[in-house]
Amino acid sequence: MAELDTSGGGKKGGKVRSKKASTRVDLTAMVDLAFLLITFFIMTTTLSKPKAMDVTMPRKDENQKDQLPVAASRSMTILLGSNNKVEWFIGEPGKSAPETINYGKDGLRKTLIEKGKEIQASTGKYMVVLIKPSDKSNYKNLVDALDEMAITKIESFAIVDILPAEVELLKRDGNY
Repeated sequence: MAELDTSGGGKKGGKVRSKKASTRVDLTAMVDLAFLLITFFIMTTTLSKPKAMDVTMPRKDENQKDQLPVAASRSMTILLGSNNKVEWFIGEPGKSAPETINYGKDGLRKTLIEKGKEIQASTGKYMVVLIKPSDKSNYKNLVDALDEMAITKIESFAIVDILPAEVELLKRDGNY
C-alpha cells in the first residue's frame, strides 16, 4: 500500500523547517495482480490445433483381394497435370473424351457437383472419384484436389497411381 513518510529527520533543535513529505508507493499488490492475470489468460487460452484431413491409403500388398469392383459408369477419374491443369473423364481412359479444367469453384468444384448429381440421378449410387497425380503435378495440386473432395462432400475417393495411357492423354492435351 502507499505510505506517507512524515518524519522530519530526528534533530530536536535548530531551525524549524517545514517537513517534507516523501511518498513511497508499494507495487507488490499490482505485480501480484499482473501475474494472476497473465496466468489466467495463459490457462484459458486455446491454442490453434493443426487441421489435417484423414486420408486412408491402401497398403502395397501383392495380393489385394479385398478390392470391390466399381462400375465405370459411376467412377470419375481426375488427372493432375502440369501448370495447375486438371483433366477429368467418366469411365475408362480412351472411351470418353477428357476435359481440361482449372482448380477452384468454377472449375473442379463445379464439375464435381454437377457430375455427382448426374451419376446419383442415373445410377442411384454415389460417385467414386479416382485422383491420379502425374509426375508433373505438384503437392499443392493434390492438396487442392483433396480440399475440393471435402468441400463437395464426395463420400468415396482414392489416390491412385496414374496409368501410362492416362499420361499419354495428358501429353496429347499439353498438360504434362
